[in-house]
Amino acid sequence: MRAHGGFEHNRQSLRIVEELEEKYPGIRGLNLTWEVREGLIKHQSSYDQPGLQRGFSAKSPSLEAQIANLADELIYGSHDLDDGLEAGLLSEAELRRHVRVFAQALETVRAEPGPLSAEVRRYFIVRCIIDSQVRDVVETSEAAILASGVKTADDVRRQARPLVRHSPARRRLNAELSRYLRQHLYANPAVAEPNHRAGKMLQDLFQYFVAHTDEIGESSRKRAPQTGWPRAICDYLSGMTDRYAIVEHQRLFGLKSGA
Repeated sequence: MRAHGGFEHNRQSLRIVEELEEKYPGIRGLNLTWEVREGLIKHQSSYDQPGLQRGFSAKSPSLEAQIANLADELIYGSHDLDDGLEAGLLSEAELRRHVRVFAQALETVRAEPGPLSAEVRRYFIVRCIIDSQVRDVVETSEAAILASGVKTADDVRRQARPLVRHSPARRRLNAELSRYLRQHLYANPAVAEPNHRAGKMLQDLFQYFVAHTDEIGESSRKRAPQTGWPRAICDYLSGMTDRYAIVEHQRLFGLKSGA
């Protein structure tokens, strides 16, 4: 979609609730508050930078949106760590050597009396990491909010930077974990190759529907005169579940190419 306005999933979320959903006669979109829509477009983390949208020009999002942003980023790394350990793609010994938040959590786990099963051990480690991050966010954010003197939601939006945040020390620890996951989990062929296949599958579907526009969903076809076919097809594909996209690819291209 680079030549047709691009694609960013937070902007697409806003597009869905403002334009694509059709629940009321004669009205596009859902009847959502400005605050909910603001939270969608300003959803932003270190790996997820949507920028600004027309009508959403405040410097910072609401406190609720800031909490959602940070919670999403926090859970993202912690649960990928859990998945990597469960799949055998990450090693406790190497994590202990290179990732300080993991080493700290492991010390807490080791202090527990009695043996722990592998599943309980992993769960406990991740829980300790999340708990330490939440404590840091609560303490740091409380101090920042009090120091800022904000009294209203608009005061929050005028802040040059989010008030809900990690301490500098915790940000450095989180960056260390993120770097390790990028190098040793996301770049692992067991993870990277399925992602590549999924991207190829979407590319195949997009190109097929460009050549067979009569086969996309009716509501997407109706929007094509206003949006153009590439955006209409993009809307159609973005509304597919993973399973439906796989089934469609298998139907159109055969089992081998979609495996």
